[in-house]
Amino acid sequence: MLQTILSIAGKPGLYKLVSRGKMNLIVESLDETHKRQPAFGTDRVTSLADIAMFTESDDVPLGEVLAKVRDKEEGKVASLNWRKASAKELQDYFAEVLPDFDRDRVHSSDIKKLLQWYEILVKAGITNFEEDMKPTEGDNIDDRK
Repeated sequence: MLQTILSIAGKPGLYKLVSRGKMNLIVESLDETHKRQPAFGTDRVTSLADIAMFTESDDVPLGEVLAKVRDKEEGKVASLNWRKASAKELQDYFAEVLPDFDRDRVHSSDIKKLLQWYEILVKAGITNFEEDMKPTEGDNIDDRK
């Protein structure tokens, strides 16, 4: 079964969908705590499989971008310290990963978020991004098996 990796606006980190409640989702953090908590309908929850990065031609799914970062870093945590990197360093690094990214629509904060998510996923042992984050079909999690 595909893992459903989620981002929740206003909450740090990434989450794995564990179950569905009556009026909420039960998610588990991907960090070392593995804390479970509910995500309600008022939370802005986004599946990483539904995110894409802007390029000069077609948008590239996030899973493919993360796979390119993984290939560049040989499966290790990013060599660039995204917390302290300048905007130019972030742009130069990302140009190596995705040369035709849209420099007007992809901001430094987007690249930082991407590298942060990459680090979380690698530390959680999730590195098969092409398979784990391919776009899903259907609204029901049971349809995605």
